[in-house]
Amino acid sequence: MEEDVYRDLAKGLLTPEQVYPRGEAMSRRSVVPARRGVYAWYFDEVPPGVPTEGCRVGEFGTLLYVGIAPKAPPANGARPSKQHLRQRVGYHFGGNAYGSTLRLTLGCHLAEQLGIELRRVGSGTRLTFTKTGEDRLSKWMGAHARVAFTLDDEPWKLEHELIQREVLPLNIADNAHSPYYLSLRTLRNEHKRRARELPVAS
Repeated sequence: MEEDVYRDLAKGLLTPEQVYPRGEAMSRRSVVPARRGVYAWYFDEVPPGVPTEGCRVGEFGTLLYVGIAPKAPPANGARPSKQHLRQRVGYHFGGNAYGSTLRLTLGCHLAEQLGIELRRVGSGTRLTFTKTGEDRLSKWMGAHARVAFTLDDEPWKLEHELIQREVLPLNIADNAHSPYYLSLRTLRNEHKRRARELPVAS
């Protein structure tokens, strides 16, 4: 992607005029549209252990993660995802770690600070921070996380460029070049390993 094209497409994410908190993103009259696009997460408090050297920092905080809705169409011709920005952003703000890699990553960094623990739940195949832990994580995100977004009919292309060009320590997919990549994978895997050794949470 040429530099000027990238700059135009990414402007609303890298130098946003406005970012949105949990309340505005999850309200009945959500500011997040039910459209395809890319979202960027800014934090006014960086979770413990997350390196920020080279990250974009501005009036809204530090950019740590980007994502898309929907994901790229499957190469095998299977039915593509129909998710949109409002669904995906809402789930990151208020869902659980099983369905949100962002929440899983944040929870692993904040486990000690928030007093939460990754556990097996339900039938024992899903890993979350339990309802109490997820509620604490949602409250923390409500206080410290803000999201910007831009509409894009093929968001996976812009996401790929962002991950290649920007320093995004909380992204894992396509981000093996990140200095924090191996440490982040190790941290998440350790929390998963401990969770699988514990009994299913009631």
